[in-house]
Formats: sequence, C-alpha cells, structure tokens
Amino acid sequence: MKSKIIERLRASGGFVSSRDLGAGLGVSRVAVWKHVRKLQELGYRIASGPKGYRLASEPDTLFPWEFPGREERIVHLATTPSTMDVAKELARRGCPAFTVVAADRQTRGRGRLRRVWQSAAGGLYFTVVLRPNLPVPMSARVNVAAAVALARVLRRDYGVEAGLKWPNDVLVHGRKLCGLLSEMEAESDRVAFINIGIGVNVNNRVAGIEPPATSLKALLGRKVARREILRRFLDEFEAGTAAADWDAVIPEWKRFSVTLGRPVRILAGREEIRGVAIDVDEDGGLMLQVPDGSTRKIVYGDCFAED
Repeated sequence: MKSKIIERLRASGGFVSSRDLGAGLGVSRVAVWKHVRKLQELGYRIASGPKGYRLASEPDTLFPWEFPGREERIVHLATTPSTMDVAKELARRGCPAFTVVAADRQTRGRGRLRRVWQSAAGGLYFTVVLRPNLPVPMSARVNVAAAVALARVLRRDYGVEAGLKWPNDVLVHGRKLCGLLSEMEAESDRVAFINIGIGVNVNNRVAGIEPPATSLKALLGRKVARREILRRFLDEFEAGTAAADWDAVIPEWKRFSVTLGRPVRILAGREEIRGVAIDVDEDGGLMLQVPDGSTRKIVYGDCFAED
C-alpha cells in the first residue's frame, strides 16, 4: 500500500485528494491517512491540505516498497554489522534467489581477505543471495557476471566510464568506485548458494580512503538516488543470470577490463609476483606472463598496476 501511495503521488506531481487515493486503492480515507502518517514518520515529506496530499520530498532509503515486484525479497536494515552475515543466515534458512539484504550503514563491513570495507552513510551496501544451477568449478563466473552487470549500469545509465580491475573492483579513472565480495556454500559438487556483497560509493565521503577512491556524487557533481542504482542493477543482473549464458561472462568482463595488457604486481599472501596481465581464464584466474617468459595463473591476491 505504501508503494502504491508513493507511486500515485509521484505521478501526480501535485495534490491528490484522499478520496481519489482511497478509491484508486480500494481502501478508506482513514486507511490512506494512516499510511501517509507512517510514510511521514519514515522521512517522506508529504504535505497535506484541503486539496489532499502532495509529495514534497523523499528520503533516499532502500525500503522494500521502493522495489515493486521485489518487496518480499528486499530486507532493509538501517544499521547492521555486515549484510553478508545476515544474507548467509537467510540463505541457510532457504530464502529465495535474489533475496537482497541492504543497509544504510555497516559497522563491520568487510572486503576481500577480511579487510574492513568503509561503510559511511550515503553509500550503497547490499548482498544478493543467488542459487545458480552450477558445478562448483564454475562458481567464480557468478561474481564476474555481477561485476559486468554493474559496469553496464554505470556506463549506460550514468555515463560513468567504469572499468573492471581483477579480481573484483570497479574503477573510474584509476580510483575505486565499487568493490565486490562473494561467499559460497556447496552441497556435494553443486552450488547451494552464492552471496555477492557489493559496496558502491554513491553519496558518501571518500576522502582518506585507501586505495584512492571516488564516488558517483564526486564524478557527476550531484547526489544520486541509491535505490535507483540498486533497482537497475538487480534488473540487469537478474536478466543476465536468467539467460544462463555463463560462457559469455568472461569475454564480457574482458571488454571492460582495465587490467589486461598492463604490467601488474600481485600480492598473494607473502608472495609478490610481477608480470604482464595477458588473459583471464574460464575460471576467472588471471594469466600472468612473468619475467622469465613463462605464464603463471593467479587465483587470488591483490593486483596493482605498475605503470
């Protein structure tokens, strides 16, 4: 009901009478008033007067009703230690695919290799639960597909030259805009679920973050609605996974790559490896041509451009 009221107020752009709202939604004017009061408590500025109700402004909050058709699969939390932890518990309890846990703030958000992911207010932090019908060796392609979907949305809908850095970052002009993290559980040789955690710097401050970061607000010179990014990403990602063309994922990643063809330095645990990134194989491993002329496959590690 909240979603329908907001949709009608947005579409009008002006005042809508409580009678018209009630008639259109099949509820009483008292019920409309109660829902409007609740929306006002949640941060929606809804003006009221003799002509009815008018939406003056609205919060950039990831409420479930902001995602029509997905409401039952959206879990919104104002603050949580980590969306990955909440999503893991939901996945183990059998939640449907494309359940999304989103938070305005994380107190213990994490990136790769158990690093802390800075989760200041204004950023977009969420985890998607996926249940692909894949053997475990192909599971890395799911994370790659998420990165490709995100890059497409940023390029097409926001005009941002998003590039993909191996293994799981989205960069713009050499600065980090997004990070992805995946966790998987398997049953026998098949994937039970894969959770993809994504953090996007949207309207949050990024000064002092290492490595150097950027945000959509800094790139575009304006605030960007987080819910619109999430909505567009979910549409793009779900359409891609529904097609189940997993063989096309790696070639798509290569199209957006800012790693391939460049000298890089890899830190893998205590080992440091230098070479030229020449390819990414079907499992998402980075193929490195090392100084002695041989080729080495890198499965994990931090990647730094050398030039």
